Amino acid sequence: MVHGAIALQDAPCTKGQQQVIDMQRPQDPPPRQASTDDVPAAAAPSVLAPREVRIIQTPAPQPMYECVTEEGQRYTSDSPDGNPRWVPTWTYAYAGGRPRPPGPRPPNGGPPPGPPDGGHRPPPGPRPGGAVIVPYGSVQIRDECHALPQREVCSRLSDRRWEIIRRYNSALQSEREQLTREQRGIDARMEQDCGGT
Repeated sequence: MVHGAIALQDAPCTKGQQQVIDMQRPQDPPPRQASTDDVPAAAAPSVLAPREVRIIQTPAPQPMYECVTEEGQRYTSDSPDGNPRWVPTWTYAYAGGRPRPPGPRPPNGGPPPGPPDGGHRPPPGPRPGGAVIVPYGSVQIRDECHALPQREVCSRLSDRRWEIIRRYNSALQSEREQLTREQRGIDARMEQDCGGT
């Protein structure tokens, strides 16, 4: 101590002024545990827990088809196969003429001799008969159908829904149950395919 102050020196102090103080030797700090804050940004995703990935699949909208009958009437269907109908098919057939009367035939191809009783003979020329059209059977054909755009499908579903609502109050009880079931199906389809509109 020099004048009441502590002094550090490399030479020994004079007698009576010496005071020995033990000082702690510096030490390395204890090792730290690694944390995600110390990881560089590029390596951070590999250290972090993997994120949960959910894949949501939405079903494709159910198509609707517009079909046309032979008479030109239009109707909608959920199937591309139109309503079936049977159509007759026709073919050609040979219908022979009147049979020739029995008797001798002239060798030159001329008309046969007259009847022995002197009756009237048909005039010479082609005999009646030939090819005619006759029914042959029938074949099943279907109405022509084409797919509607999705916006048109949603519009028609909405129109049908409002038609059901208008008819409901004047319908019989048995018809009301059928209309309720149909409206529930339309509502579910519009929720899935048209965004609930």
